[in-house]
Amino acid sequence: MAPIPFAIIGTNWITRDFIHHAHSTQKWQLRAIYSRSAETAETFQSSLSLPSSTADITIHTSLSALAADPSVSTIYIASPNILHFSHARQMLWAGKNVVIEKPATTTTKQLEELFKIAREKKVVLVEAFRHLHEVNFKKLKEGLSKIGHLHGATLNFCQFSSRYDAVLRGERPNVFSLEFGGGALMDLGVYCVAAAVELFGEPVSSTYFLKIIPETESDGGGMLVLRYKEGMTVSCTFSKMWDSGMGCEVWGEKGGVRVERITDIENVGFWDPRRKVREEIGGEKREGNLVEEAEVFAKLIEEEDWEGVERWERVSLGVVRITEKVRRECGLTFPGDEE
Repeated sequence: MAPIPFAIIGTNWITRDFIHHAHSTQKWQLRAIYSRSAETAETFQSSLSLPSSTADITIHTSLSALAADPSVSTIYIASPNILHFSHARQMLWAGKNVVIEKPATTTTKQLEELFKIAREKKVVLVEAFRHLHEVNFKKLKEGLSKIGHLHGATLNFCQFSSRYDAVLRGERPNVFSLEFGGGALMDLGVYCVAAAVELFGEPVSSTYFLKIIPETESDGGGMLVLRYKEGMTVSCTFSKMWDSGMGCEVWGEKGGVRVERITDIENVGFWDPRRKVREEIGGEKREGNLVEEAEVFAKLIEEEDWEGVERWERVSLGVVRITEKVRRECGLTFPGDEE
């Protein structure tokens, strides 16, 4: 089967990684780059290490031209968060498959509209929660069967951002700007929320205890508490203002499962508290942390696996329902919230 001809919107590090890892699967082929600036697109293209077969790449400075480009079937979107909805909507209406970086949208209404268009056009729309496709995240999920009735969990992702220092210098980077849909919840917190939804489903209640950055009025970090039936509680701690070495754990009646972090998982440990024994239940970590999602998305597109598409749609909708609720309760307002 021929590689999937794709284009990209967004010329940043995650886009470069996706291109590289997607090409390594031999299931994808970059055919076009979109940027408002041709110079930016050309500079980005020159930074890529691509096989000679992809030398003929089209540069688009118009979204309409990209949408009308017959040489691409699929668009990978990694523009600023607040632009995801409008970019995806235009590409879906043009009949393109869309892979959209997390967070797919900032509101539930927006995401529901995108999935509705995708169904009408019979194209694939999927959100790029890369960690959910990692072999050791799947091993973590499988490990839940070993620990019996669930008591609770802690999911953590605290990673200091150099752009926080830029904020302290008086700058306003997009990742900390409410105008661009930024903040710790939308950048790192969604990893924890997506993991919780995939592992345990949607909670019955959620509360966000956040740390506001006065200079931007966005959230720099905090703890999100998810409450489930029968009293199970999942605490999600995430931040772009500080680092933390806390791992992630799930506790059950028969033991616990632990990983060092919620993404790029190296090992998965099962702890039996009665026998005082730790067992490694993880698999071999793959080279390239976007390879597994690229393989999954290619399969969805090539096989027109609508059941699989709907399965990931449920996860994405579960995540946005939680994040939208808690950020609105905390007064984190984004453009487009009232549309």
